[in-house]
Amino acid sequence: MAHQAQPEHRLAAIMASDVVGYSKLMQADEAGALSALSAIRALVQKEISQHRGRIANTAGDSVLAEFGSAVDAVSCALAIQEKLRAPGEIAMLALRIGIHLGDVVDRDGDLFGTAVNVAARLEGIAEPAGIVVSAAVRDAIAGKLAASFTDLGPQALKNIAEPLRAFALSPDPAPRTAPAGASLSLPGKPSIAVLPFDNLSGDREQEYFADGMVEEIITALSRMRWLFVIARNSSFTYKGRAVDVKQVGRELGVRYVLEGSVRKSGSRVRITGQLIDAATGTHLWADRFDGAVEDVFELQDQVASKVVGAISPRLEQAEIDRATRKPTESLDAYDYYLRGLAAFNQWSRSANEEALLLFNRAIALDPQFASAYAMAAQCYDQRLLSGWIADRSNEIGDMARLARQAVNLGKDDAVALCTGGLCLSIGLGELDFGAALIDRALALDPNLVAGWHHSGWIKVLVGDPDAAIERLARAMRLSPHDPYLFGMQTATGLSHFVAGRYREAATWAEAALALNPQFAGALRLLAASHVMAGRHDEARAATARLLALDPGMTISDVRNILPTWRSEKLDRYEEALRSAGLPD
Repeated sequence: MAHQAQPEHRLAAIMASDVVGYSKLMQADEAGALSALSAIRALVQKEISQHRGRIANTAGDSVLAEFGSAVDAVSCALAIQEKLRAPGEIAMLALRIGIHLGDVVDRDGDLFGTAVNVAARLEGIAEPAGIVVSAAVRDAIAGKLAASFTDLGPQALKNIAEPLRAFALSPDPAPRTAPAGASLSLPGKPSIAVLPFDNLSGDREQEYFADGMVEEIITALSRMRWLFVIARNSSFTYKGRAVDVKQVGRELGVRYVLEGSVRKSGSRVRITGQLIDAATGTHLWADRFDGAVEDVFELQDQVASKVVGAISPRLEQAEIDRATRKPTESLDAYDYYLRGLAAFNQWSRSANEEALLLFNRAIALDPQFASAYAMAAQCYDQRLLSGWIADRSNEIGDMARLARQAVNLGKDDAVALCTGGLCLSIGLGELDFGAALIDRALALDPNLVAGWHHSGWIKVLVGDPDAAIERLARAMRLSPHDPYLFGMQTATGLSHFVAGRYREAATWAEAALALNPQFAGALRLLAASHVMAGRHDEARAATARLLALDPGMTISDVRNILPTWRSEKLDRYEEALRSAGLPD
């Protein structure tokens, strides 16, 4: 008996095409229809081959093709439709084309799987001579091809469980800079344009400094995979022009605009920046930065880092607010993800359960969504730190599975690597591997606040408090109003505890509790720090607050919450909590 090859799974771009009105034309002109179909088949086969694709299946007048990238698939579809518009025999017939990017199963050359079905369904909703693509394809090719998109919204496709967001695609010779007054559809993720900063110095020599700084900001923002960033060449077409931010948003197809100015006075320079919602004109953030001009390139780097660190949480929160205003029946994977973040940020047991449900819905809609896996894993990490774990073995197992999937899918996704690394470190004790993942995330995105925050926690656990404090300080400087600032403050306080600076540890714990009075980690730190500082009454008061929050909290729970902190530091911490009145 011959050996049967195992089915192969892989990520592929699938193009499904079908001839419009072929049966009707056959009835009217059989010879002409057959000749036109033969010509179309030859054209389609040639274009697929030239665009590095292969025909996986043909049936009647339909063709299913596979490509290694979404760019190749869409380029092929555009070329086919362009040639079919030319006069001649071939123009008797028109094609509908659908394209999706997803996992396929190859069994002896034949393709199966949801991606194949989705591509076929998208072809079915395309207009004659039209192309419809999924949100996954739209995001994969954004900014890489001369094409524009019309958002068709979530589509209920036959035999596809959840609605899928779709876009009608058309050729566009200048997709990034539409004519004045024209509008581009918004991408399927947050989008921003950074306009050239105004030079208010009256010194033309400062132009290169201002332009260089804007380029640094664009480069830094472009490292964020969740953010669609307009390229420098398009942004700089507005240089020297008085612009209406709303018009810029329409012309570039972005939701947010960052603008600013540079003013030099003597040896000092002041940079201002403001982030604006282009649809409403609302100012979301504004700040100013001062520095010396002796080393302008270092100053450029510093300002770019500060601006990106400051606006990232503002962008994320603005997107969360936008998602929560949308009707639930129109949600797609990214909006479920944003709603999950909103629930996660509430830091309560019930909100945690809601967040996990929402992240799982995002994963169900997009099984390649690495950041959704990572945040689902962090829901279990939040339960662990807060003492909410109900079934430790199963929940830690779920956290590990989700974290590893996030890391496997998001090899160049800084958020997925960072969050997955944290969960693998704290939940499973894989400190070296987790730290390496977070370092890789910071190499991809040096302005990733969560990366510096999580790296600080790991440095505490491995007994390097000074390095932890340095990394946490950087996180807090990048995002001084971060929703997780209380966590950064608690980790900083724990670092001081490890270093034997107990009064400083208590001060940081109190700062964290001012932001989140129900964070059990800060209450534990406060109680232990007061004991070590000789403040026993204050320690018992902190323990009373902790037990009021979680009456079942014990010393053994603390060891379970920090399972990777195996050292004399943990023994000292536990003994301090015992002295503060926490039961064994």
